Amino acid sequence: QVQLVESGGGLVQAGGSLRLSCAASGRTFSNYVMGWFRQAPGKEREFVGGITWSAGYSYYADSVKGRFTISRNNAKSTVYLQMSSLKPEDTAVYYCAVRLTTATTYNYWGQGTQVTVSS
Repeated sequence: QVQLVESGGGLVQAGGSLRLSCAASGRTFSNYVMGWFRQAPGKEREFVGGITWSAGYSYYADSVKGRFTISRNNAKSTVYLQMSSLKPEDTAVYYCAVRLTTATTYNYWGQGTQVTVSS
């Protein structure tokens, strides 16, 4: 059974930084993509970025490009979301999720971690 556990959320001032972690277990993820999503109150869930587990290729939504960086530690089966230059509009619950590299649907999700950016 695949399990994804996010951690690292919290309260930070605008302009600050925060690093989220997503620890994955339950299988070998070499053929998977790990994605980060977020959902603010009253808004649709938004794709933030993703990384291919094997090659480490990362890509980002325009809203976070240049401010957020995704990396992974294969030995720890953990993916990170480094967030810098945070803005109040980055406030949301952040989720990690996985899908096969050949799939378009993310079928395993973490429980989410709250990030609040104060102005």
